[in-house]
Amino acid sequence: MSESLGDAYPKEQARLRECLGRYQELRSMPGVNVSFALAAIEDVLRRADEAAISGDLPAMIRLYQEMQGCE
Repeated sequence: MSESLGDAYPKEQARLRECLGRYQELRSMPGVNVSFALAAIEDVLRRADEAAISGDLPAMIRLYQEMQGCE
């Protein structure tokens, strides 16, 4: 059975928040530059939160796919 967007979307947001935490930890390592990755993940999470709050289903579908592409 396929998971609904209503179930999968917040799980994907949570996964990205975990990724964000790992990148923030890496930032403190000498010689490691993760600024771009941090900015990209923060941006997609901000837009995903805004779409969810506003109930913008087309944006949520696009952002769900975008979130799946982040690692």
